[in-house]
Amino acid sequence: MAEKQLQINLSPEMAEGTYANLAIIAHSSSEFVIDFVRMMPGAPKANVKSRIILTPEHAKKLLFALQENVGKYEQHFGKISINSEANGSTLPLSFGGGEA
Repeated sequence: MAEKQLQINLSPEMAEGTYANLAIIAHSSSEFVIDFVRMMPGAPKANVKSRIILTPEHAKKLLFALQENVGKYEQHFGKISINSEANGSTLPLSFGGGEA
């Protein structure tokens, strides 16, 4: 029996993507909530640009997929520095915990 392929549609608007330089992660017993935020230098407030809600199982699969892809990236392009002075960024990508 042949395996069915999932067709994923990507609209032109979604293909443009949304830039975020901060991620805030919260969780409950049944879900993980990831808020992607764009902070502007000197601005006292920042807006959530996208919120993704995942089951714990899918959150763990995302973790593994990110680990695998970061490894592949670093094999091809070199180690990723998280020192803000090294990459010219003063805005962190940080992760908060807590209950969703």
